Amino acid sequence: MTDALKRLSEEGVAIWLDDLSRKRITSGNLAELIDQQHVVGVTTNPSIFQKAISQGDGYDQQLSDLAARGVSVEEAIRMITTADVRDAADILRPVFDATQGQDGRVSIEVDPRLAHNTKSTVAEAKQLAWLVDRPNTLIKIPATEAGLPAITETIARGISVNVTLIFSLDRYRKVMEAYLEGLEKAKAAGLDLSTIHSVASFFVSRVDTEIDKRLDALGTDEAKAARGKVGLANARLAYEAYEEVFSSDRWAALDRAQANKQRPLWASTGVKDPAYKDTMYVEELVAPNTVNTMPEATLFATEDHGEITGDTVTGRYDQARADIDAVEKLGISYDEVVQLLEDEGVEKFEDAWNDLLKSTEAELKRLAPSEG
Repeated sequence: MTDALKRLSEEGVAIWLDDLSRKRITSGNLAELIDQQHVVGVTTNPSIFQKAISQGDGYDQQLSDLAARGVSVEEAIRMITTADVRDAADILRPVFDATQGQDGRVSIEVDPRLAHNTKSTVAEAKQLAWLVDRPNTLIKIPATEAGLPAITETIARGISVNVTLIFSLDRYRKVMEAYLEGLEKAKAAGLDLSTIHSVASFFVSRVDTEIDKRLDALGTDEAKAARGKVGLANARLAYEAYEEVFSSDRWAALDRAQANKQRPLWASTGVKDPAYKDTMYVEELVAPNTVNTMPEATLFATEDHGEITGDTVTGRYDQARADIDAVEKLGISYDEVVQLLEDEGVEKFEDAWNDLLKSTEAELKRLAPSEG
């Protein structure tokens, strides 16, 4: 059996795991994935933590201590999640050192309820970076309108950022602009640009899920032929934009100052439709200097039967434009879909955060010391 994950890494795709739990850390599972499945990073989000804390008893000791101290639910969540991120960062530290800081990263997200408040997002990013206190952390900031200036300010302070919830090509260009502006501010402040890193998380499968639903409603032969193409087309055109921005004169000045390119990260790469090959969003998005953050099922599916044939992104831009145009001609608005997905994305993370608050509060009550 060929080692598809090794081949993927050799093609310039960093493999990150889209999951984290205390059990993964304490059981040695995360270390095993790094050692055997070429995993070089970890991403988290409110949904991942909600699932981790609500399952099993891995957090009981810490929750019991927090309950005894009478801390608020918000503080309990921050103590729990930053502890996991800190421990995962320590496990990934050798990767971080070996790659000069490019990989070996663990992402933690700002409170999604702050997604539309720039000042609060920056304050939260600073607090999270301080709490985790590891150089191989990435603070996740959503690419909302309010998130863009927050990205600039956070980068300007020397804090590395994972920009999340990017769906549209227009917004992605604004994200790269925000990153460059942040680096220019950091440079003006005399910071070492070589220590600042960023990825831009471009969501893939959710685009197909929404557009395919609309194509199915049309039910025509043309609509059926267009299914499952826009998610990949969107990501490929994002890479075209990345190549353009990071070969510009503006970038060249930052490159001379030892700045790092903001890598495109393919997120939401688990296939939602069983009609599609379960490794589609891995095999079809192979390009140099990218990241693919995979759910565990996608990681193992790729290892088992993934077919990595080289670069499947560059040189496919005209076809990508044609695939999006075909959907537009059927009356499905690309702009409307990507805006809807951004709104829903923020809402889903807010819902997961609220679920996390509720389940953590219930656990604190369960483990609270009895009076007397």
